[in-house]
Amino acid sequence: DRRIYLQRALKSMRLGADRIMQGIKDKFPHLPEKISGLRDLAYNLWWSWHPEGRELFKLLNRQGWFLSNHNPVKMLNRMDDRALEAAASNPHFMRHYHSVMARFESYLNPRAGWFCQSMAAPETCRIAYFSAEYGLHHALPFYAGGLGFLAGDFLKECSDLGIPLVAVGFMYPQGYLRQMISSDGWQVGDCEMIDRENAPIRKMIGADGNPISVKVPVMDQPIYLEVWEVLVGKIRLFLIDTSSEINSPWDRVISDRLYTGDLEQRLRQEIVLGIGGVRLLRHLGLDYSVIHLNEGHPAFAILERIREKVVGGRPPSSPPTPRFQPGMMYFPISLWTSTSAPTCPLWISPETSCSVWG
Repeated sequence: DRRIYLQRALKSMRLGADRIMQGIKDKFPHLPEKISGLRDLAYNLWWSWHPEGRELFKLLNRQGWFLSNHNPVKMLNRMDDRALEAAASNPHFMRHYHSVMARFESYLNPRAGWFCQSMAAPETCRIAYFSAEYGLHHALPFYAGGLGFLAGDFLKECSDLGIPLVAVGFMYPQGYLRQMISSDGWQVGDCEMIDRENAPIRKMIGADGNPISVKVPVMDQPIYLEVWEVLVGKIRLFLIDTSSEINSPWDRVISDRLYTGDLEQRLRQEIVLGIGGVRLLRHLGLDYSVIHLNEGHPAFAILERIREKVVGGRPPSSPPTPRFQPGMMYFPISLWTSTSAPTCPLWISPETSCSVWG
């Protein structure tokens, strides 16, 4: 019933937040206990769309806030002990600190928000959201434009509404492309590298103390994915990373940058996002009722879900109804079959398709 479903959904959200919070306790060891809540606040992008959060960091260190380009993780990493102790002893700062932290903690209450208060059928709204890019804040420059900012705002709004949603994307180390004009008049692109140690993002670690690894069969050898997590208010965003040393050099660069120009590598990227993303959520034990694809880049998630149902002996109760707009990429069927050879026997053949869908 509704109560049982809500308990399970909210428990999943709390466990996710607890896991990443445990992973950041080793950050900012010089942070005084009186203002230790800044650690949790810095690693949750709630502050990026709540001005009171940004004002608190600005009040803590106005010059540091400017020099860090409004990145609280970088700012706190650079601050010395004396400055932090002075802030913890400043009554004016502490009044603002307690006020903001109370709002932050109240916001994270899993029972707050429209979803828990208004939904008559919450079991229909558990969503897995897939997107090739997310525009959340310039401290995490793995976006290119409108598609990413749409995805970023979507996550923030779902967090405000309290909708149980998990999101999947890529951890691009070569993030936002800055365009410049050279001295001889040519346009050149300079990739802004993401400094992961100074960004509000953490690598996910398993119970054995090692980074989480998810296997995805592609071509003649599998690809192993590591995972980074970003907290966007109440929403968990999982970012796929193929740079593991287990992978071949060719496979490691799949997640290097957004929208690579190589057609085969682009297809491999979309296979890893769709198939790998579904397998990642299964590996983490996160169930969902709906897949939401932000454009066609993660389209292979649909095929992976169909494969799961067919292999498990449970054909989908109704055919998926994706809406593809003009302008989507097209790949030669020969490239698809060669790239996905290990998984082809597991996909639905035309004969099986007829028997399943009629």
